[in-house]
Amino acid sequence: MKAMILAAGRGKRMQPLTNLTPKPLLKVAGKPLIEHIIEKLVDAGITEIVINHAWLGDQLENSLGDGSRWGVKIDYSPEPEGGLETAGGIIKALPLLGRAPFWVINGDIFIDADLRDLPTELASGDLAHLMLVENPEHNPKGDFALKDGRVSEKKPEDDGYTFAGIGLYSPELFADYAAGFRPLKPLLVHAMSKQQVSACVLKGRWTDVGTPARLSQLNQEVEDKQ
Repeated sequence: MKAMILAAGRGKRMQPLTNLTPKPLLKVAGKPLIEHIIEKLVDAGITEIVINHAWLGDQLENSLGDGSRWGVKIDYSPEPEGGLETAGGIIKALPLLGRAPFWVINGDIFIDADLRDLPTELASGDLAHLMLVENPEHNPKGDFALKDGRVSEKKPEDDGYTFAGIGLYSPELFADYAAGFRPLKPLLVHAMSKQQVSACVLKGRWTDVGTPARLSQLNQEVEDKQ
């Protein structure tokens, strides 16, 4: 089973912390965010990981190496300055990800949920399975609607959920799109309109480490829990 960790973002909202350090290498409980993610993926049975990068990518490669420290194989997918956005980055990395469904996870989230129950296959006809979370304070209206395990574009009257930045994708989701700068949401919305996207709610702590204040709060919460 393969997974891709998205690590190409510039991390502008995290400045000045990200001026000299890529956001996935910022530390929680003394360990880089991306290492927490790698450990979760390894526990879930992932054996090969692809990591994209654009900002200070050499630091990521030097820090993480080939993955042997965790018993996995890590490949890197460098992107031009500024990155290619989520779908663009995935499309560029497809030759490394293979033909089977693969997991993609944001490199700037912190979770303590057990990922060993993540599905490894998609239902017949589906192109994606998304992990959603209860809406955090910074995204009170959510991103998508969820009903009977199917996810759709949220309407104003819907109770929404927030996309956790974790998804299982079929390579076919990206088959009709050219390489280049491309966000992911339009591809997902198109697949949702054809009833090709399932979802479930992720249990346990989930934090989008998007600002220095959230990082500081997370470190305090983890420290208090230990």
